[in-house]
Amino acid sequence: MRPFVYNRASDPTTALNMLSGKPNAKFLAGGTNLLDLMKEDVERPAELVDISGLALTTIKTITSGPNQGGVSIGGLGKNTDAANHPLIRQQYPLLTQAILAGASGQIRNMATNGGNLLQRTRCPYFYEVSMPCNKREPGTGCGALEGINRLHAIFGWSEKCVAVYPSDMAVALAALDAIVKVRNVGGQERAIAFADFHRLPGDTPHQDTNLAPGELITAIELPPSKLADKAYYLKVRDRASYAFALLSVAVGLEMAGNRITQVRIAMGGVAHKPWRALTAEKMLVGKEATEANVRLAAEAEMAAAKPLEHNKFKVELGKRSIVLALQTALNGVG
Repeated sequence: MRPFVYNRASDPTTALNMLSGKPNAKFLAGGTNLLDLMKEDVERPAELVDISGLALTTIKTITSGPNQGGVSIGGLGKNTDAANHPLIRQQYPLLTQAILAGASGQIRNMATNGGNLLQRTRCPYFYEVSMPCNKREPGTGCGALEGINRLHAIFGWSEKCVAVYPSDMAVALAALDAIVKVRNVGGQERAIAFADFHRLPGDTPHQDTNLAPGELITAIELPPSKLADKAYYLKVRDRASYAFALLSVAVGLEMAGNRITQVRIAMGGVAHKPWRALTAEKMLVGKEATEANVRLAAEAEMAAAKPLEHNKFKVELGKRSIVLALQTALNGVG
């Protein structure tokens, strides 16, 4: 690990001022990803601004505004607290399931909600500094494109990068149409729709999100939801615990009898960002929840996949996983 300057912020304004004008400085919260990257010499910040003590941890019902009746989750709250909070367990069980599927209990006790959204890819070519990686060092190439790419993207990739985004929590947040609240150094706040928060690689794979430099995640808002009764998070991985998803599916449905009136489907392990299965969603709304309709929707969604040499299995795995997740949610097992 390289030398760095360490400072601790006492409030959000101070934190933002400390980072302002310093392109090689970073916020430090739980540190569960950033410190690992620093030890591997992937990240090389000259300064860390510790924000772990800021009072941005509250989970509460939203009492006004467009998301009134929903829930606000503090950006610096711990993953464990979010997963186990009564408001989340009762109103957004999909989010609880997704958080508990990720990492270990020890890491969830340290990792923050905002930090979870900012974690970087676990692509081995990104972590191996002797290999070319446009995400780590723009312009050097993508080692995974012609390399061992079993774990990599089948949607939305570019010639510059085929890495996938690793968060379980974020896949559920994508399905729940979450809003990310951020603040800049001038004190202005803005809201970013979750679908617009993360980026596909395009020509700039080193830019993971649409955060402006120096912005701080203050909260994540969940709009009111009618998906709680039929929701399920399915994570497929190489081993049963402490492994990132080969592929995951977050689903939530609202029903009128046997007819689907609303459905949300998001996938992990398939793209540079949480992937909303919009084709499958559109096919299922208004349809009866039959096995045939579910399978047709899954087939249609995965028809657009563009697998690489070593991950063609993800196409069939994706079809089966969408079907299994939907059927499980429909049966009320989640």
